[in-house]
Amino acid sequence: MKKVILDTDTAGDDTLAILTVLDSPELELLGLTIAGGNVQFEQQVENALYTLEIAGVSGKVPVYKGHAQAMMGDHQTVEEVHGDDGMGNAYFPKAVQRAEEDKHAVDFIIEQAHKHPGELTLLAIAPLTNIAMALLKDPSIVKKIEHLYIMGGTNNALGNVTPAAEFNFLVDPEAAKIVMHAGLPITMVGWEMATRYSVMTEEDHRQVRELGTKGATFFTDINKVVEQFNTDVHRLPGTTHPDSLLVAIAGNPKIMTDSHRYYVDVETKGELTRGYSLVDVNGRLGKEPNVHVCEMVDVRLFKDTLLNALKNIT
Repeated sequence: MKKVILDTDTAGDDTLAILTVLDSPELELLGLTIAGGNVQFEQQVENALYTLEIAGVSGKVPVYKGHAQAMMGDHQTVEEVHGDDGMGNAYFPKAVQRAEEDKHAVDFIIEQAHKHPGELTLLAIAPLTNIAMALLKDPSIVKKIEHLYIMGGTNNALGNVTPAAEFNFLVDPEAAKIVMHAGLPITMVGWEMATRYSVMTEEDHRQVRELGTKGATFFTDINKVVEQFNTDVHRLPGTTHPDSLLVAIAGNPKIMTDSHRYYVDVETKGELTRGYSLVDVNGRLGKEPNVHVCEMVDVRLFKDTLLNALKNIT
């Protein structure tokens, strides 16, 4: 069983990723760390706590606040994608049990890397601020982290915020660049994997509703805003689940059916391309590959993984 920390900017699909990791027999969740990203920071913390409550593990999984802003300062949140509350404008009641910890997320990551040398896996579904800052504060943890899975960037495909950039990399490209060049074993699942393989169509939503569980109702509630946004903006026939896909792959590598190692870098200065992830698929730069990039997914296996997680939240 992999010991994992999930670094999240909890809104929308992040919450389903939490449910997915909790349901995985191969993943042991040591804690959640919160990074600035999708919506207002304190709302993200609240969303994490409420999701743990929905899953029936409130108070059993610690939640650590990390950096509320990117390394270079403020960033633009995306309430238009996830709703003002980050939860599809469901406006759930506040979590009954307050479980956020006093320790900073960066210190928790460093602590756990030393406590579990060679065993710790990081699941990054937020801007990479917390992870970059942990690496800068204690570079020795590079050799102690078994693997880092990143939902972020794109592999020569359209971004989801600008034509060039995916949200997590756009929010903090400096952090993404640091992480990519830190020497960690990395698997990257880009936004294009979400649009090609994680879209839950109306038929998929019907299957979710038929589960009749608390998890199914939660899924429907949090996806109301993003479903309309995807239709209007991304022209996609359903909801996207990049974070759940990342977690599912970490729990079951068979879900990732094709991948290759490439040299990956991140643009930090471009006027039009800030946050762009350069994936050198043809090796034109002549640089050593540093990232394992996901290129194909078993759609049915992924969707079954998500459905099972929702079925088990009763």
